[in-house]
Order: sequence, then C-alpha cells, then structure tokens
Amino acid sequence: MPRYVIERSFPDGLIIPINQEGAAATKEVVARNANLGVTWLHSYVSPDKKKSFCVYDGPDPETIREAARCNNLPVDKITRVSVLDPYFYS
Repeated sequence: MPRYVIERSFPDGLIIPINQEGAAATKEVVARNANLGVTWLHSYVSPDKKKSFCVYDGPDPETIREAARCNNLPVDKITRVSVLDPYFYS
C-alpha cells in the first residue's frame, strides 16, 4: 500500500482534548478512514498546533482526500513517500 504525508493547516489550532472525548473523536476518524481503505499511522503537530503532518497508508491521493472530506479535515498537500531508515545501512 502506498504511504503519504498529508500537510494540514489549522488557523485556530488543532485542539484534541486528552480525555474520552478526544479518544472517541480519533477513533471515529480511524473508522471513517477504514471505510475507504485508508490507514492513519501517526501525526506530527507543530508547537503552535497550526500545522500537522500526518502519515497515512492509502490507495491513492484522491482516496486520501475523500477520507479527509469525510472527517472534515483540511488538506494542504499530499506527498507520496517511502521509508528511509538509517539503520538499514548498518
């Protein structure tokens, strides 16, 4: 399955409560993604919480965009990536 980094902007900041409400919200994203064959692996969030860089597996960029629409999430840019592991060369 191809891997992608999705860049997102949140002008007001990305706020996900660290409680049951936040856990439920992220589980809903995972479930909606799964309906489209998309898997959210993990994300990085800037210190000001205005940018996120999310790592996803999915069939193609359009399906990633559709999953974002289903989850009301913005998409600034989608880049197909591959893993570069520094320990591979050891």
